[in-house]
This record gives sequence, structure tokens and C-alpha cells, in this order.
Amino acid sequence: MSMFDIVRNNKKITQIFLAVITLPFAFWGVESYVRNVDSGNEVATVGTTRISQQELQAAIREQQDKLRAQLGGGKLDPALFDSPEMHRAILDTLITQRLLAEQARTAKMSVGDAQLAQFIASVPSLQENGKFSKERYEALVANQGMSKEMFEARLRQDLAMQQLALPVSEAGIYGAAAAGRWLTTQLEQREVSEAALFPDAYAKQVKLSAEAVQKYYDANRKQFETPEQVRVEFVSLSRDALANQAAPGDEEIKAAYKANEARYKAPETRRASHILLRLDKSASDADVKAAREKAEGILAQVKKTPGDFAKLARQHSQDPGSAEKGGDLDWFGRGAMVKAFEDSVFGMKDGQISELVHSDFGFHIIRVTGVRSERVKPLDEVRVEIAAELKSAAGARKYGEAAEAFGNMVYEQSDSLKPAADKWKLEIRQSPWLAKGAKLAPPFDNPKLANALFADDAVKNKRNTEAIEVAPGTLVSARVAEYKPAAVQPLDVVKANVEKRLVSEEAAALAIKDGEAKLAKLQKGEAVELKWSPTQAVRRSEPRGLAPESVRAIFAADVAKLPTYVGTAHPGKGYALYRIAGVKAVANAKDDPRAASLQEQYARAVAEEEFAAWLSSLRDKHPVKVDKAKLAAKDR
Repeated sequence: MSMFDIVRNNKKITQIFLAVITLPFAFWGVESYVRNVDSGNEVATVGTTRISQQELQAAIREQQDKLRAQLGGGKLDPALFDSPEMHRAILDTLITQRLLAEQARTAKMSVGDAQLAQFIASVPSLQENGKFSKERYEALVANQGMSKEMFEARLRQDLAMQQLALPVSEAGIYGAAAAGRWLTTQLEQREVSEAALFPDAYAKQVKLSAEAVQKYYDANRKQFETPEQVRVEFVSLSRDALANQAAPGDEEIKAAYKANEARYKAPETRRASHILLRLDKSASDADVKAAREKAEGILAQVKKTPGDFAKLARQHSQDPGSAEKGGDLDWFGRGAMVKAFEDSVFGMKDGQISELVHSDFGFHIIRVTGVRSERVKPLDEVRVEIAAELKSAAGARKYGEAAEAFGNMVYEQSDSLKPAADKWKLEIRQSPWLAKGAKLAPPFDNPKLANALFADDAVKNKRNTEAIEVAPGTLVSARVAEYKPAAVQPLDVVKANVEKRLVSEEAAALAIKDGEAKLAKLQKGEAVELKWSPTQAVRRSEPRGLAPESVRAIFAADVAKLPTYVGTAHPGKGYALYRIAGVKAVANAKDDPRAASLQEQYARAVAEEEFAAWLSSLRDKHPVKVDKAKLAAKDR
């Protein structure tokens, strides 16, 4: 079995690590993760390579795009990624990837031509009718703006890193006794009621002094500063925009169709229904005989009343995917079914019913319900597809021809964007107000463009920015139309918000103080008037919506004498008291239906610890340095 088979077939721990090391730009690459660019602008160094601020920003955008896709195109709150913690987490991922790349080079890990070809051929999106499509592959490489050699070099390195990580991912071994103890603690059940003390209930007790608001304002003036802002006009030269201007004629479409006629050949396909009696490959002779006799009985009924095939399939077939559809398997081509089944289907005529067919799945009774001979799709059927391809190719060609001239024009005629817009038929668009250092929408989320908008040349001299590549195949130049300098908002403007914040903070502190006092009384056995929630069963593995610190406190509590009480402070949100009224241990954790899932979690945790330890050793070999000042500056 090859390394690629392992990657595809391992459904357990290995996938954790492949997810960890999958580079945002490796396979459908945009930027090389080992390329040393922007010297002096690095936010981190790993061994001999650098991670630039632009790379970090690109990785953040990549993660946003992935999450947006997972949400089905739903709205994504930009604030989710606009935090120092998230930025550091993504930087740590880039550092991990770079460590692996460095180690792969040091260890001279390599991927041969045959292995690379095998992997590329196995990618589903590069296949057509179950076979590798050279045209799809070449189109993919072309769309990335790379040569095939560059694309494959980057892919080789990604696969080499996977080879490097696989042995580590398989090495995590844990003891049965330790796993058993962990499982028992995870399944232990505690009966818990909650009483929450919210800040709102204490707000009326807060008395702000006359000087408090002014004092807070003076000490935190930075909070009330509005950053520099610009409103700009901009033009975008892109492959897509130029492609949309192209209008391939009928003769051009016909010529492209004729030149690529082999692409539009549709192989023979067939439609069939079947009745399956399942039989394991290792079945005994007696079981095979019994299954055959039953299948022969059904076959006799089918031959007697062929019109009842669908009815008999619903009644007897053991194929859950097709039985309820009367055995229908829809259309399929060669290579889609096991050989015995395929040979039978493609050897029969339309409407013909087979004798018994024995495959690895059992006995089949097959009826062919449709035959589509091999054919070449007519031009009208693929006209739209060809036109789109010609437009895309024209856009890429025109972009390659225009990019340098566009950059020169916006620089040489820096007092206006109109000449460039007129020459390439581009729309001059207007931006909303853009704040320096804020999270900006595309295309202004590109760090180089965002910085250029606030440069003296753009703000004071009102000159066009240089043409900046904000995405592969997209150049943008902008011109500042209006500018607002940074300013501190007057106290009168922010006073209400300051008062609200101070009251909220003090109320939360009062809630915590009261909660701690009430907990002390409860632990002494004194009566305290509280509104307790209904009792619920809580496990470490099933926290029922409780905060992690609350779960830790509940299971750290001494339960020798019940009921017992614990509490946890939630800064800004108040205090929570918990009454533990009962404890139920699991007699035999292994018999619990949740055991298998929890053991997998434990195995994952052990494996992740092994992987983390290995990464730590790589840091010794390839020292990591993070420029905290630049990272902090990015977060401001």
C-alpha cells in the first residue's frame, strides 16, 4: 500500500494531522509558503524562512473564506477573525506548517514522478467519467497563473510534508488502564442545580462618583479615538472583467468545438435495476447454496411476470440504496460497478433480464432498462461551455497584455483614474469611509493597498496609488477623494457609554462579591434564599451548556457529603452557584454506549500530545521567532 493509499484510507488519527498541516495555499496555491518575500516585514521567522505580514493576512482571509463556505454562504461576522487571539492562532498554524516544510527539506523527503502522477490522477475534481482529465488539470494550473512545473513543485512539497507527519500520527499509544480511568471519570454523572446572579440585578446599587466618568475618560482616551479615515474612488483591472468584455463569435466557437471534439465524446452508458440477495465473500458453502436457491426462486417469479420486477425488488432486494426505488440504479458507465455486474449489464440488450449474477456482494437479478450508445455531444449542447472557456482564455490573455500598461498609466497620470478606466472600459467605483487599522472589505483588506491609501502621497498629494495585485489576476488602483484625520471624541459624545460601562463593571463586581458571600454561607450549612434551576445530570463529556470553568469546579468538588456547593465567577457576567445533590458512578464504563466515542477522543488527545511534543523538538532544530511588536501592531 502506498503513502497515498494510507492518506485516503485512514479514517482515524492520521486525518487529525493531515488537517493540521494542510496549507491554505498548497494545493490550489496562491503564494508559496516557502518563498522569502518582503524582507524586513516578517511577523515571524522559522529556521531560515520568513512569514510576512502579507502571508498572515492572506491566511486569515483564507480561513474566513473556508468558514463562509462551511456556512453555505451565510453571513460571517468579521469580528470573529478580528482578534489578537485568532490572529495568533492562525500564525501558530503557519508556523507549524513552516516547521514541517523545513524538516521535510532537512530530511530530504521527496515525492517521485510516479507518486505525484498517482496522487493527481486520484483527485475527484480532476476526473471526468471516473478517469483523469488532462484538460481539467491543465485548466486548473492555468487558472492559478502558474506553470505546470511550479504547480507540481509546490504539490510535491505538500505531499512530502504529509509523508513526514504520517509516522508521528500513527505512533500515539496509550495504556488500557489509563484509558479506563479516564473513561470512568468522563462518564461519572453529577446531579446539579444552578443559581445565577446576574449584574443587572445589582445595577441599582451602583453609585458613580462625579469624578468617575472624567477619570475613566482621561485614563482611557485611546479608546475614544476615531482613527484616520478615507473615502476613495478606485478601478479594478481583472481577468474576469476583461473576460466579460469578450464576445466569442459563432465561427470561433465552432472552430474550438472542432479542435477539441474528443473532449465532448460521451461514452456508452446504461440504466439497470437489480434485486440483490446479500452474501458475504467468506460465506460457507451451505450459506451460498441457500442464497442461490432463494435467488433462483425469485428469478423464476421475475421471468413469469417481468412487469412485477419493481414490486419484487421492493419486496426481496437487500440493497437499501435501490430497493425502495424498485431496484433502479440510474444511469452509469463502465468502471462504476463491480466487474461481474458490469459485464452482465453491458452484455445484455435493452429490456433483457439476466440469469443469476454472483458478485462480491451476493446474487443479483438484473434488468437493463436503458441503453445510451457512445456519442459526441452536439455543438448546441456544449456551446455555452465553449463560449465561457473562450471568454476566460481571452480574459487571461488580455490581462497579461494589459497589466503592465495599466500599472504604468495610473502611475504616470497620477492625478486621475479616468484615463485607465476609459482605455480598458472599467467602472470607477466609490468606497464607503475606510478606517485605518480597521477590518476592511475586499479589495481594501489587502494590507499593501490598505497601507497605500493612508500614505502621504495618497492623502496629502491626492495621487493614485500604484496598481496593486489584491488577488491572482486582479489589479487595483485607488485615489483618495476625502480624508478625516484621527481625533479623540469629546467626553460629551461618549459620556453615556462610559457611564453604562462603569455601571456594568461595578454591578458585575457586586454580583461576584455577593455570590462568594452566599457560597460561604451555603458551605457552612446556613440557609440562603436562592432561585435554583431544575436538577440536571452533568458529565464531563456532557456539560449541558455549562462553562468549562463551571464544569471543572463541579467535578473538583468534594462529594463525600451531599449536598455540596461550588461557585464560579464570570467576569462581566456575574456569578454562578451550583448545588451538587447526587453522584452516579458508572459500574462498567466499557459497556456504556458512549464508550467508543470517548475512547476515540482519548486516543486523539494522546496522539495530539505526541504530535505537539514532536513539533516542540522541531522548534529546537528550526528556531522560531515571533515579532510580537509587529503582531501587536497588526491587531491595533
